[in-house]
Amino acid sequence: MAFETRIALAGSRRAPLPNASVAGPVDHNAVISVTLVLRARSATPKAESYAYSARGPATHHTREEYGVAYGAAPSGIEAVKEFAHEYGLTIAESSQPKRVAVLCGTIENMQRAFGTGLAYYDSPRGRYRGRTGEVTIPEELAPVVTAVLGLDDRPVAKPHIRIHTALPPGALTPPQVAQFYNFPTGVTGAGQTIGIIELGGGYRTADLKTYFQSLGIRNPTVISVSVDGGANQPGVDDNADGEVMLDIEVAASVAPGARIVVYFAPNTDRGFHDAIISAVHDTVHKPSVISISWGGPEDSWTQQSMDAMLQAVTDAAAVGVSVTAAAGDDGATDGASDNKLHVDLPACLPPVLGCGGTRLNTRQGQFESEVVWNELANSEGATGGGVSKIFPIPSYQAHAGVPQQPETGFAGRGVPDVAGDADPVTGYAVRVDGKNVVIGGTSAVAPLWAGLIALMNQQIGHAVGFLNPALYALGSSVFRDIVSGNNGYWKAGASWDPCTGFGAPNGTALVTALLGKSASARIT
Repeated sequence: MAFETRIALAGSRRAPLPNASVAGPVDHNAVISVTLVLRARSATPKAESYAYSARGPATHHTREEYGVAYGAAPSGIEAVKEFAHEYGLTIAESSQPKRVAVLCGTIENMQRAFGTGLAYYDSPRGRYRGRTGEVTIPEELAPVVTAVLGLDDRPVAKPHIRIHTALPPGALTPPQVAQFYNFPTGVTGAGQTIGIIELGGGYRTADLKTYFQSLGIRNPTVISVSVDGGANQPGVDDNADGEVMLDIEVAASVAPGARIVVYFAPNTDRGFHDAIISAVHDTVHKPSVISISWGGPEDSWTQQSMDAMLQAVTDAAAVGVSVTAAAGDDGATDGASDNKLHVDLPACLPPVLGCGGTRLNTRQGQFESEVVWNELANSEGATGGGVSKIFPIPSYQAHAGVPQQPETGFAGRGVPDVAGDADPVTGYAVRVDGKNVVIGGTSAVAPLWAGLIALMNQQIGHAVGFLNPALYALGSSVFRDIVSGNNGYWKAGASWDPCTGFGAPNGTALVTALLGKSASARIT
């Protein structure tokens, strides 16, 4: 191949982070890795094709057969290998099922290969290696390559947790929250694997042992998987450690029979994508549900990154894997500084179950009330939620009453779909870095729902996979509808709303309804 004529890669345009400035040149001899996301050899069906139905299991593919049918074309991988050789790069990994090729080489060669300059930038989020403008590729690769991730290593997400400074009297253990939400009993999630995506931090086995002993629950099986050099590294970042421990302790205590696999990756668009696609196509551990508690405003991503993430979670639906994601902890703005409305990605991706937050008020072990989580006045966050400016409203939300995005008039995907306790005042009693703490945030809701789905899978007898269409068909009948409160812009109301979706789960009624039976179990 000649590789002489170059074209801009669609959706690759980058601008510096807000308030970032060039800090200095990069070392052109430094060696870096990038992930090329490759086009599927044939058009992949939409996630709705694999939606759960009470009439019987959806027709999911095995990971192996899906990789053959919808993986990268071998000819495309060969074209990338020729391109890499031409520019002095090496292929560190190529995967037909995951549709990726990982290239390794010096920054000098990477800049030549992709027609872009790199520099170090200082920003409020720290120093990063960045680029501006578009990536270019030879026109021969245009039918093959859909994204080039990793040249720019800016942080793309943050953990959606709120650590309470004290031990509030309203704090609950995860099993207590599960009890208030009528999670099914008699099942433990046995035979299920819960995958957890982490972009930093780590866990200590001794802390897990102490925590689960305190709950009278057997210590879970926890396995860590390294993606793109990520690793279990506790003690570096307290917030990230809090996220990792919260995710494990919530998921494993509500589904104590499930195995937990934690995929550690760098906090970059490359790392985030590669962690999800690795979990989805993991033929060793085979998670049946994936929990994600990291994210950022959807419009802070490049289009190529969003497209790659969307394809990764569409793959999840195709192979029968449910994906839950936190809707964010900064109210209707999702923490953006432009005073506009934003929703969080990946929660806004249509194949993902977006998880919003409530305040679950109890007294002496009894339920009192539940409202939208909003502690913005106390600088302790509020549930994310709203309407996407980028992803059109999916068919399963067509009759949910999702309003148009008020700033653009776009008929977008509504977020979240469901909710659960997230207010740090009524948060989760967990153990992090040798200390007992209380943590709130929608980060707790994603693993809570992941644990519930593991219980569902065991009770129903097969993986429920992509649940959203079934949940919207059932509506408020299997939820505690949250009708009071707001997230700084959007207000709660009857049935679905952009604060808490359909509300908090009635777990037993939900499983019963998914089995095609009358949803008669009541939540108190």
